[in-house]
Amino acid sequence: MCAPKSGTSWHIVGPLGVAGMDHSRTGCAKAEHFHVVTPLLESWALSQVAGVTVFLKCENVQPAGSFKIRGIGHFCQEVAKKGCRHLVCSSGGNAGIAAAYAARKLGIPATIVLPEGTSPQVVKRLQGEGAEVQLTGKVWDEASLKAQELAKRDGWVNVHPFDHRLIWEGHASLVRELKAALGTPPGALVLAVGGGGLLAGVSAGLAEVGWQHVPIIAVETRGAHCFNAAIKAGRLVTLPEITSVAKSLGAKTVAARALECTQELEIISEVVEDVQAVSAVQRFLDDERILVEPACGAALAVIYSGLLERLQAEGRLHSPLASVVVIVCGGNSINSGGLQALKAQLSQS
Repeated sequence: MCAPKSGTSWHIVGPLGVAGMDHSRTGCAKAEHFHVVTPLLESWALSQVAGVTVFLKCENVQPAGSFKIRGIGHFCQEVAKKGCRHLVCSSGGNAGIAAAYAARKLGIPATIVLPEGTSPQVVKRLQGEGAEVQLTGKVWDEASLKAQELAKRDGWVNVHPFDHRLIWEGHASLVRELKAALGTPPGALVLAVGGGGLLAGVSAGLAEVGWQHVPIIAVETRGAHCFNAAIKAGRLVTLPEITSVAKSLGAKTVAARALECTQELEIISEVVEDVQAVSAVQRFLDDERILVEPACGAALAVIYSGLLERLQAEGRLHSPLASVVVIVCGGNSINSGGLQALKAQLSQS
C-alpha cells in the first residue's frame, strides 16, 4: 500500500484488504469475489464542514472503479456457474466496466452497449478489458433495449446494471464491511441513487447486520430524480428525459425494489442541483485529492451544501449524530478536463 500524502486528513478505520492476491491475475479462482474490501476513512475536512464525524467508504478504489463490481461481479459469477457463454450489459459506463472486468476474470466474452454520448475514456477502458463496445441511443434506456435484444441469442445473458436480486446481494457486502470496521452503527448513511441498485443492496445489508434503524439519505440530481419522483407519486415514474450532467444517475425509471425499500427502512430522499454536485466534486478534490463523478458529488453535496444540517434542523435526522458514512461510489467518466468543462457549462446555464 502506498503511504498517505503529506498533510492527509485521514486515518484508516477498518482493515484495507484486497481479498486475496489472485484478484490481480487473469484466471483467478471463480469462487473468489472480484471486489476488494475498501477502506473506511475518517475525513477531517468533511467532518469540519458537517460538525460531526464523517467517514468515507471509498468505493472509488475498486478494481473496476466503482461499487458496481460488488453486485455485478456476484451476478456474473453466478450465471457463469449455470453455463453462460457470453455476457451483455447496457451501461452509462460504470456497470459496463464492472461487467467487462468480471467477464475477463471469468474468461467469458462480453458485449457492452452504451449510449452514444459515452466518454471516449470509458470506451477505451472497456476495450482494454477485452469487451466489444456498441454505441446505441441517447440514454441508458435505449441502450438497455438493444442489450435485451442481444441477450436472446443462445448462451448470452443480459447483465442488468442495477435491477436484479443477485446484484443487490453483492452490494450488501459493503454494509458487512462497515459493520466489521465500525462495530457500532453510524447515525446516518449517505448514498447516491441512479437506478436504485446500491440503495436496494445497502438496504438488504443493513437488515442483515441488524442496522435497519440507520437512516439512509438517498440523493439524486435534478433531471435524474426518478426515485424522488416515484416517492412523491407513490408509484414508479418514468422521467421524460435525463437532463442532469450526472449521467451515471441517468436511469429514467428507478427499480421497483428501491421504492419497496422505503416501506421497510427510514429513507430520506433528497434532490440536489447539478451545480451543487459539481461544486462538491471540486471541493472533494481540493480536500481529499480524490476526483469522482458528479453522481458521487450528489452524495458529497449532502455535506458540502449544508443539507445534512438542514435535515437535522427540520427534525428529520437526529441531532447530534453519532457519525455519518458517505459512500464514495467512484466513477470512471471523469478527468480534470471533464471537471473544468462541467464547471464552465454550469456557469453559463
